Amino acid sequence: MTGNARRRVLATCAALALAGCASTPPAPVDRPHAKPDTAFRAEGRMSARRGAEGVAVHFNWRHTPEGDTFDIATPLGQVVARMVGDPSGIRVERPGEPVARYASWDTLTEAVLGVAIPIAGLASWVQGVPSAAPQALVERDALGRASTLRERGWEIVYAYRDDATGRPARLQMRYPDTEPIEVRIVVDGWSTPS
Repeated sequence: MTGNARRRVLATCAALALAGCASTPPAPVDRPHAKPDTAFRAEGRMSARRGAEGVAVHFNWRHTPEGDTFDIATPLGQVVARMVGDPSGIRVERPGEPVARYASWDTLTEAVLGVAIPIAGLASWVQGVPSAAPQALVERDALGRASTLRERGWEIVYAYRDDATGRPARLQMRYPDTEPIEVRIVVDGWSTPS
């Protein structure tokens, strides 16, 4: 696999780690200081590493209960991919290439990574809340916020700004595999529909 192909695979992996199955509604409130938003717009930076390969991108994610739109861009702002997911499936659009379609986020991860990775629930995880899975393990900090979340094979370690939102500012996500996957997310902006 060429260097450019590997970077595209990792960029897609990074996007999947944030958008995968995110249209699943968040579970009931688990965080004592904030209620998870069911619709939001998040933007920021992320990096993904699998084995010796890595990539860094900017993202703009629009989440609603009906679906997700996720744009990935270079550090200079050029959009290199848009993923749109709704109940009809997943559509991946890249400039100058035909649209790729997948039945689900799981089939997309299978096609891109060679293994279906259970990353459902990211709309909850990015807010520091477990998804609907009852087997989630949550460690909390002194303020009652999630500091580490373990669910569906992933371990998510959170860091927070000192503001009143209580929403995570940084996530470090790890998934063990033959070549472990690590995704780091920095949320620079967060808004909800008014």
